Amino acid sequence: MTQVLSSNAVTIIDTGCANLSSVRFALERIGATVTVTRDLNVIAASPRVILPGVGSAQAGMAALNQTGVLDLLPSLTQPVLGICLGMQMLGISSEESAVTESSNDAIDTTVLTGIVPFTIEALKSGGMPLPHMGWNTLEVDDHPLFQGINDGEYVYFVHSYGALLPSDKPNANADVTIAKCTYGHPFAAAVAQDNFMGVQFHPERSGQVGAKILKNFMEMKG
Repeated sequence: MTQVLSSNAVTIIDTGCANLSSVRFALERIGATVTVTRDLNVIAASPRVILPGVGSAQAGMAALNQTGVLDLLPSLTQPVLGICLGMQMLGISSEESAVTESSNDAIDTTVLTGIVPFTIEALKSGGMPLPHMGWNTLEVDDHPLFQGINDGEYVYFVHSYGALLPSDKPNANADVTIAKCTYGHPFAAAVAQDNFMGVQFHPERSGQVGAKILKNFMEMKG
């Protein structure tokens, strides 16, 4: 039987990560009908899709590959929102890499989905503690995801890697950036291209500002 999804429906891809429940509860608090699944047919039919993630880039990509979501993602035409590691996995590559069992040497960088043209590097924190953990301010562009959100609003971050932005000239990361933040060095707090969007912060942990961002996403249509 084909599942009929309501207009306020959203599907969270079950990546097995620890923040699935908190993302779900945050969406339910704003009135969304939430499905958490790895079923590719349900994901493809959903009016909106969220890709959550915490942990390492390699583990996240392995989970997408094992479930078949990796092949499905690029074909989606409805609004898709990546959260934290979920945002990073929309990019091309990440400096975050695993450590081999035989030594402390890191292996090659992690290849990501390549859906949005940006790259992930270790944060340049300027001596401030890593991970970047806690509240920090946004500088937002005019994008539907940030409708009603002003520069200087606080959101909650937990990460050690990000899409770094140059302070003196544009780069590929800047081309897709729709919000930025600074922690020792500027980085993309949110990216977007076509129907794919990503936020480096955790809207589900960002109070009323995060709830507004999720509401904005829920108002988007493919």
